[in-house]
Amino acid sequence: MSGLFDGLLAETAGSVPVRMVGRVAETRRGLVQVAGLRGAAIGDHVVIHSRDGISQGEVLRLSPGLCTVLPATTGEGMAIGDRVELVGSAAIAPDDSWIGRIVDPSGRPLDGRPLLRGRASRPLCAPAPAAATRRRLGERLSTGIAVFDTLLPLVRGQRIGLFAGSGVGKSSLLARFARGVEADMAVIALVGERGRELREFTERVLGPDGMARSVVVAATSDQSPLMRRKCALAAMVVAEHFRDQGLHVLLLVDSVTRFAEAHREVALAGGEEASLRGYPASLTQAIMGLAERAGPGPEGAGDITAVFSVLVAGSDMEEPVADILRGVLDGHVVLDRRIAERGRFPAIDLLRSVSRSLPDAATEAENDLIGDARRLLGAYDRAELMIQAGLYAAGTDPVIDRAIRLWPALDHFLAEAAPAGGPAESFARLRALLAE
Repeated sequence: MSGLFDGLLAETAGSVPVRMVGRVAETRRGLVQVAGLRGAAIGDHVVIHSRDGISQGEVLRLSPGLCTVLPATTGEGMAIGDRVELVGSAAIAPDDSWIGRIVDPSGRPLDGRPLLRGRASRPLCAPAPAAATRRRLGERLSTGIAVFDTLLPLVRGQRIGLFAGSGVGKSSLLARFARGVEADMAVIALVGERGRELREFTERVLGPDGMARSVVVAATSDQSPLMRRKCALAAMVVAEHFRDQGLHVLLLVDSVTRFAEAHREVALAGGEEASLRGYPASLTQAIMGLAERAGPGPEGAGDITAVFSVLVAGSDMEEPVADILRGVLDGHVVLDRRIAERGRFPAIDLLRSVSRSLPDAATEAENDLIGDARRLLGAYDRAELMIQAGLYAAGTDPVIDRAIRLWPALDHFLAEAAPAGGPAESFARLRALLAE
């Protein structure tokens, strides 16, 4: 009962009896000039009251007597003199009762049920924990997927990138992480997803078991760039809320590419010039600032183990978003369309994937097994064209001969679910496979 009253008190405390009010002075190209908003700062949120209803907006530029606001809607129906209320810095108030729920980036429910706000509001753009106070990466985690229990280990507090083109099985792999990774709870950000896929992801792909320990923060593709950019930030705030309670949080962001595209739209509307293949220079700080907030927490807090997905067109790992994110993460996993087309899922290209938790995450014997498996897969990859063309003669190279013999089993191992015993049993399976 006390929890209910706590929520009601939080709702009451969150209401502001007096707000600064301005008026729309000019509208052009999707931007609104507002006069009279004294005390407004860059990044503050406003509420615009027009004849077509209420819409949110963000302050992008300031000049004497005027604020330039980017509305979260098209701007149709706005007129000179419409009332604009200054809300203040963007923030949400997560609560423990959000587990099992679907919310929007403003902390409002999307599943049709009431949702109470938490006791304290937290800013969307918060700093990462102080670098000198953060713990090191933790112990190896059981993931439910054999390849991540062995060849690409995931440890507590690690941040990895999932690089894939569209339709290669990225969302399915994220859902397997949400259901299977050893963590206290999960926070999932669906940035710019197609509207019809939200219910399918939560009910069928994620399923009741995954949803029971998850908070889903969603902004669909038809929403404004403000809401799509805010989605990843809001999910990070929710993860930090539970991390500060000492919990181990699994954060899944799908995808950083759509976060970057939304940031580009907002930045260009604010007058920033495009410099990185059409992206603004501020994109680097935006992506790195988001990624740095995940990871091991300070002493006394929990950890955020994060998986950031990136859409890479044509497997171009050098495009700006992929290049920026890869440089700040603790590993990257590449999904290959050719592997998916021959029916192996997850379609992981092991030779192009790296976990920077190695070699510390495995014993010396386990690292030897990992090295042996990589050598065999590399040898087969280099000789594949000769093998398929019938140009390789058996007995020419003992390493290639062994790779040809073990390749079907190794390829199947990369798609296996982990046995019930976790990483230890997965390594035992890999050891037996390589001994054949």
